[in-house]
Amino acid sequence: MIRFTTAKRVLSFFLLIAVLLSCKKKELSNTNVDNTSVKSLIKSAPKGMVWVAPKTFLMGAKADDNYAMDREKPSHEVYVDGFFIDVNEVTNKQFSDFVAATNYITTAEKPIDWDEIKKDLPANTPRPADSILQPGSLIFNKNAGKVVSMNNYQQWWTWKIGANWRQPEGPGSSIKGKENYPVVHVSYADALAYCNWANRRLPTEAEWESAAQANNKNNIFVWGNDANALNKNANTWQGVFPTKNISEDGFEYISPIKSYPPNSLGIYDMAGNVWEMTSDLFNVNYYASLDKSKVLRNPTGAKTPFSPSNPRQLEYVMKGGSFLCHASYCASFRISARMGMEPSSSSDHIGFRTVATPEMLEIDLN
Repeated sequence: MIRFTTAKRVLSFFLLIAVLLSCKKKELSNTNVDNTSVKSLIKSAPKGMVWVAPKTFLMGAKADDNYAMDREKPSHEVYVDGFFIDVNEVTNKQFSDFVAATNYITTAEKPIDWDEIKKDLPANTPRPADSILQPGSLIFNKNAGKVVSMNNYQQWWTWKIGANWRQPEGPGSSIKGKENYPVVHVSYADALAYCNWANRRLPTEAEWESAAQANNKNNIFVWGNDANALNKNANTWQGVFPTKNISEDGFEYISPIKSYPPNSLGIYDMAGNVWEMTSDLFNVNYYASLDKSKVLRNPTGAKTPFSPSNPRQLEYVMKGGSFLCHASYCASFRISARMGMEPSSSSDHIGFRTVATPEMLEIDLN
């Protein structure tokens, strides 16, 4: 199974340390919105956001989903209050506005502190050369040759010194002309900092699935249940992963926002293009621990993280898959798919979108 979150394994021990998650997570809403308020809420949606109505739906693996993994099981009924969500992933333009207003420096741009890094590494790990301990991020190796083992993802990932949100492919690259592309090479802390500035927060996993389901309650995909409609509805990988992408969907790698049809609520790109962060801790056993006899109300995820493939590291849930997802290896373009992300990790296929509640926006429901 592919792991997009373990930068340590790709870098061996050259990973950026998790920066302090100093932005306090805003409180979740528990407000039930009656029908008389729905029209006013729809009209009150901030620019670039839509209202996702309160609803009960089936979260997790669906019965007819042949790609569902154990960490997506068992499915369980969830009720989620209404909220606003971005219609698209946060773009380079939006993130640039944030940086211009705050002079924020992202994790991938900060100097690396070896004394901090080694705290998360096995004892007696040797210190790398200074030439290696330089700011950077992970990028997909577009020149990956013959793959010996699909379990060795270092064959198609490269630690690129100088790669960051401004230079997504490393020194010499830029986002000029790509203002409407999703911002990438941002860490979890970077996303939280943006949220704090914008008076937003990251969605919970349940909120994310509610928005992905849109006007439905039991779909496998954001567009329905027809797997054959994938290429028309999402930016994913076609061909042979990771060596040949025949781009049947129109894009070889990352694509601009809104390049594919929205779901039934008008929300774009919740499948493919870039992974999206959530506020839930990633625990592969979380669903199995739930009481299926009850409808879970506004869940906020596991209390503790756990991943057997990355037991030393705290991880958060990310959703939706990316332009690298392929059915033969990473069928994470499904609503229930979930992966873990280290807080300090960043790459060229992870981004985020934000949510807000009426309380956060001080919208009067009376």
